[in-house]
Amino acid sequence: MRRRLAPTALVIAGALALAGCGGSDSGDDGGSGGEAKLSVGSAYMPQPVSDEMAAGFLTVTNKGGSDDELTSVSSDIAGRVTVHETTGGAMQEVESLTIPAHGRLVLRTGGDHLMFEQLKRKPKEGQTVTVELRFAHSDPVEVEMPVKAATYTPTTGH
Repeated sequence: MRRRLAPTALVIAGALALAGCGGSDSGDDGGSGGEAKLSVGSAYMPQPVSDEMAAGFLTVTNKGGSDDELTSVSSDIAGRVTVHETTGGAMQEVESLTIPAHGRLVLRTGGDHLMFEQLKRKPKEGQTVTVELRFAHSDPVEVEMPVKAATYTPTTGH
């Protein structure tokens, strides 16, 4: 009788071990809520007045429980897109901008913004510019940025 129980006990122990492994994986996927959950809205580019550079504005909302960072941006219309922070009226290029947990990163006129440098073409009002945003922890996000009048001022979202 002991010989029959030993293989059965091993099968049960093995099944419990496998079930335990599966349980912890599925628990991590389900409800930690700690990761960043990003969405992008209110994107626009004023029609550039220069043939060489343009500015871009948008809002990144983070509904998740962890901060993330906007680390780089690219677009097919520019040789380079940089992220700028504005402090005390002075702008400077930065390596990243934080998107706080349960908060927003707002890029707006007179504040933090994107700079499109070495323009390959000068976008005109009514056109759309495609931009790829890359983050420290989240997957990249592609954004369609409508080109607005050079004097455009948004009424919401900023």
